[in-house]
Amino acid sequence: MKIAVTYDNGNIFQHFGKTEFFKVYEIEDNKVISSEVIGSNGTGHGALAGLLADRDVDVLICGGIGGGAQAALEEAGVEMCAGAQGDADQAVEAYLKGELVSTGANCDHHHEEGHSCGHHEEGHTCGNCGGSCGAGPALTGRNVGKTCRTHYRGTFNDGTQFDSSYDRGEPLEFICGAGQMIRGFDAAVADMEVGQVVDVHLMPEEAYGMPDPNAVFTLEIAQLPGSEDLQAGQRVYLSNQYGQPFPVTVTEKDETTITFDANHEMAGKELNFRIELVEVK
Repeated sequence: MKIAVTYDNGNIFQHFGKTEFFKVYEIEDNKVISSEVIGSNGTGHGALAGLLADRDVDVLICGGIGGGAQAALEEAGVEMCAGAQGDADQAVEAYLKGELVSTGANCDHHHEEGHSCGHHEEGHTCGNCGGSCGAGPALTGRNVGKTCRTHYRGTFNDGTQFDSSYDRGEPLEFICGAGQMIRGFDAAVADMEVGQVVDVHLMPEEAYGMPDPNAVFTLEIAQLPGSEDLQAGQRVYLSNQYGQPFPVTVTEKDETTITFDANHEMAGKELNFRIELVEVK
């Protein structure tokens, strides 16, 4: 099974017809085993739908999408979950868990009732990039603008591993300097040579930013049907005032209220990476 996501700077691009990149995920046993970022190679609904069909994509996760594009995808045999936003990787994980719902078209067997009806209260900001969207001076280096393939191992300061491309057996492919990676990772690769291995320590400002206290909010359980079954630590999707899903973590719950944190799970954390540049295209 393959899932494609309209892709920009690590997030879900919000206009299907104008997306320049898709991130395509290979799924086995309901788990992501590999992923790659590809160019859209054309414009227009038919061309994009055809590209996905040629790549044997089964499901598209996207933001906004019009009726013409929906028809083209249906004709191409691609299932669609529209209205999604936020981190692309998290959206795919939510889809696989049955927690991502489509607000733009029916996504029947992946609709889990109760996790989509919580409208975000006005005044809270939960759609920020967390410092990972490439803000800051433009990167320079021999690899900027080129497609790079890297192996990496990511650890916290206590040595605990949180991710590894070696374990998946597939290098990570991305366009250096395009904002597809957190800035510190991009900067480390920008001037590496093929075969070189580097160790980098990233402060939160170079990774997923610091937690935003405004992204933590509390709702009445009675206002959010289905939330009575949620537990602290659970990762789910709510819907904002525009009906677009966004990921949150349940942090607290009592008899009448439930508190969510919409910050990125890595916000505020120092990260360590061992990076090996495998190939530059």
